[in-house]
Amino acid sequence: MQKSLKPTSDRAFDILQAERLNPLDAIFAPKTVAVIGASETPGSVGRTLLWNLITNPFGGTVFPVNPKRHSVLGIKAYPKIADIPEAIDLAIIATPAPTVPRIIAECVDAGVKSAIVISAGFKEAGAEGIALEQEILAQARRGNIRIIGPNCLGVMSPLSGLNATFASAMARPGNVGFISQSGALCTAILDWSFQENVGFSAFVSIGSMLDVGWGDLIYYLGDDPHTKSIVIYMESIGDARSFISAAREVALTKPIIVIKAGRTEAAAKAAASHTGALAGSDAVLDAAFRRCGVLRVNSISDLFDVAEVLAKQPRPKGPRLTILTNAGGPGVLATDALIEAGGELTAISPEAIASFNKILPTHWSHNNPIDILGDADPQRYTQALEIAANDPNSDGLLVILTPQAMTDPTQTAEQLKPYAQIPGKPILASWMGGAEVTAGETILNRQSIPTYRYPDTATRVFSYMWQSSYNLRGIYETPILSAVDPNSGLPERNLVKNIISAARQDGRTILTEFESKQILAAYGIPVVETCVAKSEDEAVKCAESIGYPVVVKLYSHVITHKTDVGGVQLNLRDAEAVRQAYRTIKSSIEEKIAKDPHYSALKTENSALSTHTSAALSVQQGLNAPLSLTALFLGVTVQPMVKTDGYELIIGSSLDPQFGPVLLFGTGGQLVEVFQDRAIALPPLNTTLARRMMEHTKIYKALKGVRGRESVDMAALEQLMVRFSQLVVEQPWIKEIDINPLLAIPPTGLNSGGLIALDGRIVLHPPDIQAEQLPKLAIRPYPTQYISEWAMKKGMSVTIRPIRPEDEPLMVQFHQTLSEESVYFRYFHLIKLSQRITHERLTRICFIDYDREMALVAEHQDAETKTRQILAVGRLSKLHGTDAAEFAMIVSDRYQCQGLGTELVRRLLQVGRQENIGRVTANILSDNHGMQRVCQKLGFHLQPTSDSTVMQAEIAL
Repeated sequence: MQKSLKPTSDRAFDILQAERLNPLDAIFAPKTVAVIGASETPGSVGRTLLWNLITNPFGGTVFPVNPKRHSVLGIKAYPKIADIPEAIDLAIIATPAPTVPRIIAECVDAGVKSAIVISAGFKEAGAEGIALEQEILAQARRGNIRIIGPNCLGVMSPLSGLNATFASAMARPGNVGFISQSGALCTAILDWSFQENVGFSAFVSIGSMLDVGWGDLIYYLGDDPHTKSIVIYMESIGDARSFISAAREVALTKPIIVIKAGRTEAAAKAAASHTGALAGSDAVLDAAFRRCGVLRVNSISDLFDVAEVLAKQPRPKGPRLTILTNAGGPGVLATDALIEAGGELTAISPEAIASFNKILPTHWSHNNPIDILGDADPQRYTQALEIAANDPNSDGLLVILTPQAMTDPTQTAEQLKPYAQIPGKPILASWMGGAEVTAGETILNRQSIPTYRYPDTATRVFSYMWQSSYNLRGIYETPILSAVDPNSGLPERNLVKNIISAARQDGRTILTEFESKQILAAYGIPVVETCVAKSEDEAVKCAESIGYPVVVKLYSHVITHKTDVGGVQLNLRDAEAVRQAYRTIKSSIEEKIAKDPHYSALKTENSALSTHTSAALSVQQGLNAPLSLTALFLGVTVQPMVKTDGYELIIGSSLDPQFGPVLLFGTGGQLVEVFQDRAIALPPLNTTLARRMMEHTKIYKALKGVRGRESVDMAALEQLMVRFSQLVVEQPWIKEIDINPLLAIPPTGLNSGGLIALDGRIVLHPPDIQAEQLPKLAIRPYPTQYISEWAMKKGMSVTIRPIRPEDEPLMVQFHQTLSEESVYFRYFHLIKLSQRITHERLTRICFIDYDREMALVAEHQDAETKTRQILAVGRLSKLHGTDAAEFAMIVSDRYQCQGLGTELVRRLLQVGRQENIGRVTANILSDNHGMQRVCQKLGFHLQPTSDSTVMQAEIAL
């Protein structure tokens, strides 16, 4: 009997939704509201809050709280929250900051479910305010009360009529969920929205985010059926991991558009690695938004324009736009704006050209923009649009109309109504002019064709739409499994651990080039052969062993930028040249010390972002003591002289204060900071994300082959970047690392090309940092701790492990093994195989956020053929805003009744305990007796639901 159940888009899901409560419901849909600090003082916050609540009926009861008055605005008042005779869903607090911790404690004691703290004077006021916030948080955790604020405008729910703010007006109802970190901007947006007729499903001033943050609200609005898009004004990211986790899940079904203040913030200062100099914090934020499918815009008008268009029109599948116009000038302006924004003009297909020639005047433009001339009537517009819409080269359409003598804006709009929804292609319109085009604009907008007074605005919006598509495609495009040979012994984690431990025991934070290359090689990254020599004779021996010509470099525990101190000697062809190079490098360091005994230039250069240099020097001889030669010069390394007939790249990682480790890829070499050709991404990477990262650089085009040169091995480069990402994820003691240059050589003649790291730098965290203080990754990596072997009843060995995006092809095969009964028990109704194995559906199964859910697969590999197959899948999904999770499990028919289902559920419960889940539930069909027996065996409590055909299983962990 099939053991399964997790409802998805079916009757079981509706049952769960009806029975599921989110703690934030008490904020957005309260039945009882207490206003603490309610007042009759004209113009006061307390009076405005109470007035807004009672003059905008929301279906609930309002209770003023004021110890000095018997009534406020004619409503009975209570001295304290505890004196109110009814249970309170929401408390709105508008009292001085020092009183708030005590009030929150009283709310917890009274069983209040949620609070909005309007009051200011917290962390923005300094240390005293921060201490008050910590007191508030401690009290809130005691009672699981959820808090918005402090220092916020409040919350509106326009569809229900709730106005829990001190704003001067109530927002219009609509389908946009708006969240702002700035209360002042909220009031400005509110005024703007009335002029532009923009409506909201929720209007939230989030304040200091002491408790409820971006992630909580994104999840909540993501579940809200009335919210079609989410727009955010952001000043700081707060809990980066929570934001990314929530946005990544919700953005697939609802667009999330952000305007972030501070784009021009100065980039991070130079660190010991080049990476730190190149990875500015705003670039990191852009990378984070791309990684979770969030679209960033630059102006408030763009914020709502894009929200509107994504709610009305499909995302384009590519960047190519077809522009249809009755005037050349606007078409040219639209083209300029399109190209500047990263879009492309559609190359009109020959078939479309032939069709246009049949219906357009002789002098039409014969190109894109398609100028159908100033005398175009509605029929010419519709005929031309029909042809353009059917052109397979096109990803989107923009129709421009300028009022001319022969133009009928209103009738043309009427004729375009049938084209309002073109599968897979958005259509936008720019009706230029004043009052004469207003009627036509209204017709188009009612048909969900967004209109813009200026065509350059329309093309900019289209480019944003494509950017949104591109971001989501990068997240959910199936990657290729890493090609590291499991028998190769890579990565050599013990070797890496020993190198890092030895350096930390020596008090060093900078690894030598030789140590750095050992670590890179341990993760399968090809490095140039390197030999350490501590004398001239040893250097000659190394050179003769390697073979001439060679390169000799400074070997130092302190100096990382060797070229800056004359520490690199190239193309040495004999022993005497090697000896001379050794002496030259040594004398160069001696000269540096002679001129500057404390070598202050070194300290200044290397201490901009971290204290690694000063830490190393202080351990060795003290910061204020003169430097000795042995502090800087330990000898040299000898390496083969590699022909640089390829492309010099840089791959690195440094720390961002908000997102932790970040990755960098771009053009490398000595002028890396000059060219500034780089892309930023968050680890971990897969092959798809690695390719997306490369696509954001200028050198990417060259790597693919240019001017007769072959492409470098792009697949190998992707795999190398994945392994580098793995190194960064698995080695948290590494603070900064870069490979510069990584030489990428295209194949030429008999040379097969390849990739090789010519130099490497690694900086560790200072010795006084404890393990628990190490920066956390913004995105949770693959949870290897949940991988283990298990034997089924009949002896078959399986690997139980978390699912990964690369499993999509195996999941297609798995679904082909399921019977109709298995499918019915799993989804409460039959789903055709063709529907179950679509890429869009499997992305939701395989591309998971391990912070939000854990899916375990049982995989078997045939010993002879090495083919792999998935036998079963179990899933544990956290419920938003609670400590609960629901589980699901399904076993291939051939492998049922062998203990595999029971083992998967047992493993899921173990995962739940380790992930701090409080309880686990599942809905099970009443006739799915096998699943019910498994649950009873493992300690679940079974009970009926409101649907007689469904049972609910629940267990406390």
